[in-house]
Amino acid sequence: MEQLLGSLAFIVLYGGTYGVVLFVLSIGLVMTMGLMRVPNIAHGAFAAIGGYMIVNVMAKWGLDYFSAIVFSTICIALLGAVAERTIYIHLYRLPELDQILVTLGMCFVVIGTLALVFGPNIVSIPLPKSLSQQIGLFGRAFPVYRLFILAVGIVIIAAFWLVFDRSNFGAQLRASVDNRSMAQATGIPVDRVVMLAFSIGTGLAALGGGIGAALFPLEPLYPLKYLPLIFIIVALTGFGNIKSSIAVAIVVGITDTAGRYFLPEMGGFVIYVLVIVVVALRPAGLFAPRRES
Repeated sequence: MEQLLGSLAFIVLYGGTYGVVLFVLSIGLVMTMGLMRVPNIAHGAFAAIGGYMIVNVMAKWGLDYFSAIVFSTICIALLGAVAERTIYIHLYRLPELDQILVTLGMCFVVIGTLALVFGPNIVSIPLPKSLSQQIGLFGRAFPVYRLFILAVGIVIIAAFWLVFDRSNFGAQLRASVDNRSMAQATGIPVDRVVMLAFSIGTGLAALGGGIGAALFPLEPLYPLKYLPLIFIIVALTGFGNIKSSIAVAIVVGITDTAGRYFLPEMGGFVIYVLVIVVVALRPAGLFAPRRES
């Protein structure tokens, strides 16, 4: 029984932390695809830039891990706002193929720049001693780092609930996602909402790149290497279903971890089977309400 509990605890903790990082990385794309209708292939580039910024400010400025994460998140959020007003604003009315090509080109520019500045090898973010320790749980040793990720995820989810359900900006965001034209007609400053949502999304991507560097190692190809996982969350969440992205990311994380644990010979194949089944049976999203016929 203890061994079973240990295995279940391993799957829930490791899968949950994996899902939290996926949620933080992908929520910005879920929001902006609902608002901007742009398949932003360059979304992962903001996470990579944020992660490399953390490494750089820790090494050159002597900032500690937590301060570097906060600094990077704020900087990339501001970068996202600038990018939305200067680049993405010109993509909204372009055909989807043109949007994909432009954002893919941006992604390759970032990859080339990261390789030129930091080299082609994997770069690690040194964790503080407090996060490098382990604690015993159900007969297993679990890293404190994983518990830190869960704690960050809980804080972000709580903040999203407060902003999304209890604030004027959240009401404007929901209205803009549901019907952009109607929101504009009622006087909602949709352009400002879009810029703020994009800024928040890129900042969270940088946060995900920082706290998840041990799960998703930093390297120049980061923006493309982990993009399929981000798009899996977007696809299973459904168009503009921001709230359900939390549950979807956790389900994906636990499913992928359980698949690798019980069926190691299949590797990550299990999660792609889940995607195929869900998209076939519930194309509106994993937790989207069923439409009555």
